[in-house]
Amino acid sequence: MKKTEGGVTAAKGFQAAGCAAGIKKEGIMDMAMIFSEAPCHAAGTFTTNVVKAAPVKWDQEIVYHQDGAQVVVCNSGIANACTGEEGMSYCQATAQAAAQMLKVPETAVLVASTGVIGKQLPMDKIKGGIAKLALMLEDTSEAAALAARAIMTTDTHPKETAVSLELGGKTVTIGGMCKGSGMIHPNMCTMLSFVTTDVKISKELLQEALSEVVQDTYNMVSVDGDTSTNDTVLLLANGMAGNPEITEKNEDYEAFKAALFEVNKIQAMNIAGDGEGATALFEAKVIGAESKEQAVTLSKSIITSNLTKAAIFGHDANWGRILCAMGYSGASFDPEKVDLYFESEAGKLQIIRDGVATDYSEEEATKILSEEKVTAIADIHMGTAEATAWGCDLTYDYVKINADYRS
Repeated sequence: MKKTEGGVTAAKGFQAAGCAAGIKKEGIMDMAMIFSEAPCHAAGTFTTNVVKAAPVKWDQEIVYHQDGAQVVVCNSGIANACTGEEGMSYCQATAQAAAQMLKVPETAVLVASTGVIGKQLPMDKIKGGIAKLALMLEDTSEAAALAARAIMTTDTHPKETAVSLELGGKTVTIGGMCKGSGMIHPNMCTMLSFVTTDVKISKELLQEALSEVVQDTYNMVSVDGDTSTNDTVLLLANGMAGNPEITEKNEDYEAFKAALFEVNKIQAMNIAGDGEGATALFEAKVIGAESKEQAVTLSKSIITSNLTKAAIFGHDANWGRILCAMGYSGASFDPEKVDLYFESEAGKLQIIRDGVATDYSEEEATKILSEEKVTAIADIHMGTAEATAWGCDLTYDYVKINADYRS
């Protein structure tokens, strides 16, 4: 497996485009399209929030009950959530417009929206954007980058990545783009992520691979504890790589799943590191756990602690907040056997040994905590299981951004 150029257009047969359709302020990009030259198997994971946006319901119907998806249309600025029957009808109208332009079935069009909840989509602008995007579609990395930029809301930069590997003597590529910065606390994935691949694989195994990978990538991210109404991960596979079709859990399946994990892990870290107002990616590793479930619970409790996140922002080695967060997580462990380390590009430092502070240098700790990526490693000495979660620091700007988000 190796990293390759591009995002959603890196795999064979995929094209993309991004444009300004006038949904946001004039001149700001706000619509994106992904198109596959061949029909795709589609897999997806979606928000567990009881309040589900109309696009989530539309895509669930297609992913679970249809086959042959070829198009994704995404708008930013308006979430199309809590919009009733009118909102659902706009999903269908979006699909109809794209299907007409691209000569595909209406049921082959997936839709996504992100932005302010409660507002109706301006369908004249949506349809105008679709017409514009259909004429702009290209298979270049530049086109993929424009699409990645067009789906941003409070994100500070586009998020895309791609990897390739050999399967059955053929080069297979997986590429993706995502957006996410605030309202991030997934119980399936997070915000919006679109992944494309030219691998030939059965629909059943495609879904299984995605569902498994999501657990250790997007489900291990939190920025602010809010699970969105629009969380969606879509994975499209058009089979154009020409590899022998993967129909069982063999060596090729495991290699594909490993590559899919890598793409989504990178994207999950990109989202966490670009949390609203964040200055640092905060990674928590729990090792020496008795079970994977225990490690997951402890690591997620650390990265969701507001006090810990604030300490990371202040470059303060306030390790008591981490031990406290582990203590209220619900997972059982012996606090008197915990070793805790801070690590970054500036070095690694043991902060506590057997639950008690070491004679560490505060100056050195501050230096380590001042990097753009900071890792807390907690060894609980109970077994061999481990888990990693990703979050970010909590800054003044997070409040500022969300206090006037609609204005």
